[in-house]
Amino acid sequence: MTMSTDAAPSSITTQAIVWPLPRVTIQFCTQCKWLLRAAYYAQELLSTFSTSLGEVALQPSTGGTFVVQIYHGTAEAKTLWDRRTDGGFPETKELKRRVRDVIEPDRNLGHVDRDYGKKDEQAVNEEKDTRNETAEPQGNEQKCEDCAT
Repeated sequence: MTMSTDAAPSSITTQAIVWPLPRVTIQFCTQCKWLLRAAYYAQELLSTFSTSLGEVALQPSTGGTFVVQIYHGTAEAKTLWDRRTDGGFPETKELKRRVRDVIEPDRNLGHVDRDYGKKDEQAVNEEKDTRNETAEPQGNEQKCEDCAT
């Protein structure tokens, strides 16, 4: 019995992935102990948007990373928040607004939208200071060089 090895070559095609519902990813630094923070944001987004979101994924990373991205339709990922460029961590209200602006721009978020844009500069600076606090590593864990914890 002989077997033929003349199988058709596999063809690899690059097609855009179509997301039927929006997918949010939260990439967080494990060295900085930001898992609970990432999980909290995921829970808040799922509670607010429930069936309007297809998924909220937590992606462990290192190096002081905290990036929230959204995949919607056939478009590439859109960064909603990056700790390095946006400065610290988002207020939950701000993250919800940014998700809403992508997936349901006409949706009213109720109390989240009520005082949008009415903060004074001092309050914003105080929030940034408190959001940059991190947990100390314990035992023999590696320290994150980027955020010095």
